[in-house]
Amino acid sequence: MTAVAERSLRDILDAVARGAFPPADGRTTVVPQPSPRNAGVLAFTAHSVVFTDEDPAWVYDTLHGVDCDALAAPMNPSFLAALMERTGRKAETIDAVLVGAPLPGEPPLALREIEDAGHPRIGYARGRRDEVRAWAAEGGVLVMGRGVAGRLEVSVEVDEAVRHRGLGRLLVTAARQLVTEPLWAQVALGNARSMRAFLEAGYRPVGSEALLHAR
Repeated sequence: MTAVAERSLRDILDAVARGAFPPADGRTTVVPQPSPRNAGVLAFTAHSVVFTDEDPAWVYDTLHGVDCDALAAPMNPSFLAALMERTGRKAETIDAVLVGAPLPGEPPLALREIEDAGHPRIGYARGRRDEVRAWAAEGGVLVMGRGVAGRLEVSVEVDEAVRHRGLGRLLVTAARQLVTEPLWAQVALGNARSMRAFLEAGYRPVGSEALLHAR
């Protein structure tokens, strides 16, 4: 079943960050896109959220025609392909979504804010997020910016030469000490190394997400 939400996507995300999830009722909620940049699907336990400016009736009809269990339909490749065709957008991968609360104290490693707007990591982030800021550590880079529905998102990059030494965990821990609001992360489901770093730094997995980007 599909329902049109009275709450916005940001309302739903803020509630999830507090530990209040959509009801595990097997339904799919449709909400408007929070901005022209992103459409997509969020999957929580037995409840999915499709954020798109397309007609909710079309979403319902398309989900109904997917040949799989109704709980899996919103993340099924055939539905995502139909949504991409309908919106003229593209997708890259399905990510796990994690969230971490702010932490007190000083970051566990020295950080230097990167002011160079031409830095490749900053350039990539600015294509996906607003208000992007980045910090360099010895052997790694930490980036934060406002992404889906204005949530604050974090990503990190660790040099190959210093991997397997816990730097990723230190960077994503430091990120929680630089903020005063929930911090979100999107991790490719196959990226076990990154997933371990976020989990060890205290981030909680809350769902999965398929983002559709403008071409």
